Formats: sequence, structure tokens, C-alpha cells
Amino acid sequence: MNKIFFNSQQQLRNGWWVLVFVAILVVSQQLYKPTKNWLASLGASTTQLEPLALLFLLLVSWCCLLLRRQHFSDLGLQLNKTWWQQLLLGTGAGVLMMLLIAALMWSCATVSFSLNPKFQASDLIYGAYLLLIAAALEELLYRGFVFQRLLDGIGIWPTQLLFATVFALGHWDNPGLTGSAKVVASLDLALASLLFGLAYLKTRSLALPLGLHFGWNWAQGYLLGFQVSGYEHNGWLLPQLQAQPDWLTGGHFGAEASVFALLVDCLALWLLWRWRGTATTAKAPAFASSPAQAL
Repeated sequence: MNKIFFNSQQQLRNGWWVLVFVAILVVSQQLYKPTKNWLASLGASTTQLEPLALLFLLLVSWCCLLLRRQHFSDLGLQLNKTWWQQLLLGTGAGVLMMLLIAALMWSCATVSFSLNPKFQASDLIYGAYLLLIAAALEELLYRGFVFQRLLDGIGIWPTQLLFATVFALGHWDNPGLTGSAKVVASLDLALASLLFGLAYLKTRSLALPLGLHFGWNWAQGYLLGFQVSGYEHNGWLLPQLQAQPDWLTGGHFGAEASVFALLVDCLALWLLWRWRGTATTAKAPAFASSPAQAL
């Protein structure tokens, strides 16, 4: 019976820690809506309430870390100088990736651009606020506690492939995900998940994947004016999609549903794979030598 719950080092198995996280998350969801309604009744605006879901997820993660006698730095939230540098590096890389996708689309006559007369400079700041919160929420959920426990339990590639599948399926109900765009977007979302996961593995920090995720979305929505995963944003530019198939233009899901996004993601994955990274210690083996024991 002891072996069911504990490994050979008498540590609670990673599979049980995943269940602990899920249990605390379920409990937190029962408190989230009443808390949100209470704050709204006090006069909090929708914009002010945007970080609430992220704060709840941070609280759930903190509870799990506390039970494991760990700190936020063990989760990849060191918040030191190197962390902020990696965040900026990732943001810049994410922006460049999306600009490259747009340039490829424009050069192949699948899109044209004009200035958006309704755009205001404040939209860039507001967009950064919204999308940074959204990216942080998704990275904490998809590359945070559960991802890291499974890395220790079943190894890198099983975990990466599992989360790539979950990440893609998690967007299937988004607007604009139809026809050929659904196929390409699902592949791109899976590749993006692999990219963000690899960014974590190379740094053992959430800063680089968070920056990549945020920079990609922000440039796509608030610089280039595309939909971001199917949702409209008031961008600096107005893209005009040409009469081409959705797998070339991305359709109403956004440029990330274009085949050009797949090419850029593959290039980024190759470059990141070649990069030595900054992680000094390997906290998870490439493959657990005994998955049943590690899990």
C-alpha cells in the first residue's frame, strides 16, 4: 500500500500531486465566482477584474508548493534580473515571429495592410495588459505545477506531447476555428505548446515561454490587427485577407491558423533546440527510467 502513494525516496508520487492540484483547483472555482461578484458589487470594473483568475491560479499553485515545502522560484517564477531579461527576450522573439509570418503572408499576396483610423496609442498599452494576463494564465496552467510534476513522473516527450494535445483541444471552441483553418490552427497550437515547453526546459523558468506567448499574441492582435485565436482586437494595422484558402490566410481565427505560422514555428523550434539554454541543473530526466515508480 505504501508503494501506491510513495516512491523509493518516501516522497509522494507525482501522480498524486497532480490530483492534489486538481482538487484544490476545483475548490477554488467554487470561490472564484462569488469573489468576482462581490468585487463587482464594490465597484470593480471588468478591466480591474481581469487579473482575478490569474491570482486564483497563483493561489492554487502556491498551496501545492507550500505542501511540497517549495517556493515560487521552484515553479519558474524567480522574478530576478535574469527572469526579467528572459521575459523581454521572449517577448521580442514572439513579436519577430509574428512579424515574419505577416511578411510571408504579404509577400505571397494573401493579405494586405492599411492603417486603422480607429487605433489609438493607448490601445497598445491596454492590449499589453490584457494579453500579458492571458498569457500568464495559460503558461501557469500549461507549463506550471502539473506540467512540471509530469516531467518528473513520465519524462519530457510524453509530457510535451500530452500538453500539446491538450493545448490544441483547449482552443477548439474558439471563434473562427472551422474548415482548413481548424486543421492548421490545431497543428500550430500543438507546435506552439512544444515551443513554450522547450523554452521552459532550456531555462527552467516560465519567463521565456511567457514572453514568447505574450509577444506572439500582442503583435498579432494589437500591431497587425489580426484576430487572436478567433477574438477581435483593435490593432494599429487593418489586415485585408485576399481571396485565398483559409489555410493560407488563417481565416477568422488569425494569422496563427496560416500555414506560414507552421513554418515559423518549426524554425523557432529548431533554433531553440540548438540553443544550449541557461538551465544549470536538470530537474527532470529526459525519460523516467521507471515511469510507474516515478509517477
